[in-house]
Amino acid sequence: MNGQPLIQVSDFEGPLDLLLHLIKTNEMDIYDIRISTITSQYLTYLHQMQLVRLDVAGEYFVMAANLMAIKAKLLLPKPQSVVPVDEDEPADPREELVNQLLEYQRYKQAAQALKQRALERQQHFTRPAMAVPESVELTVAPGIKPVDLQTALVRLMQRATLAKPVTQSVHQEHFTIKRQMTTILQRLKGTTAPVAFEQLLVTHPVMEEVVTTFLAVLELARQRQVQLQQAGRLAPLQVNFLQMEGRFSTDVTSSTD
Repeated sequence: MNGQPLIQVSDFEGPLDLLLHLIKTNEMDIYDIRISTITSQYLTYLHQMQLVRLDVAGEYFVMAANLMAIKAKLLLPKPQSVVPVDEDEPADPREELVNQLLEYQRYKQAAQALKQRALERQQHFTRPAMAVPESVELTVAPGIKPVDLQTALVRLMQRATLAKPVTQSVHQEHFTIKRQMTTILQRLKGTTAPVAFEQLLVTHPVMEEVVTTFLAVLELARQRQVQLQQAGRLAPLQVNFLQMEGRFSTDVTSSTD
């Protein structure tokens, strides 16, 4: 092969992938491709593929024709003419091929980055959802069922979604059940009347705050520190602080985050 490196037969994702491999093997600058060398090695590789596999994709032959056309344009002498050259035609016949290779290289690098993230994600294991123990009973008004609480949560989540601005700055929120329990107890201790669940939230709550606050209310109800009331199926959820000193602890340090 006149001193050229031997190209081993292997599978490539397409002709552009093969060209990038040849350019990297020959340590060429992608902006200054030696078309004569690349075309010769490309045709040699294509011939090897035909010997091993007869069903070579037609796109490889199309690229071979393009390479030979570019090679022919580079070998032809430049005409000495006073006729103005068409500005739409690139000055370098390799320009279009270089642009295709650069775009393909960007997509290939992005695919490799996503693949690496997928491999890293496989190292994490998510705990499956756990059923609520049968021994846990919520302190709610008679007639209120878990589906009613779920309906109230869905309605609040829809309100939070509609309240989101069209454009917003993305930043990490830090809401924990323990912190929300403390905030709720401080809010309820200041009044003797029941407080609507919506009043425990800020004016424009984010989804993380709504969900965490709802879980904090359920945890406080489980500990019998608050009582949940609802006049009807679609009525607002009311939270009332159980002021029973000496019987129920208001310490939330042992609660789950």
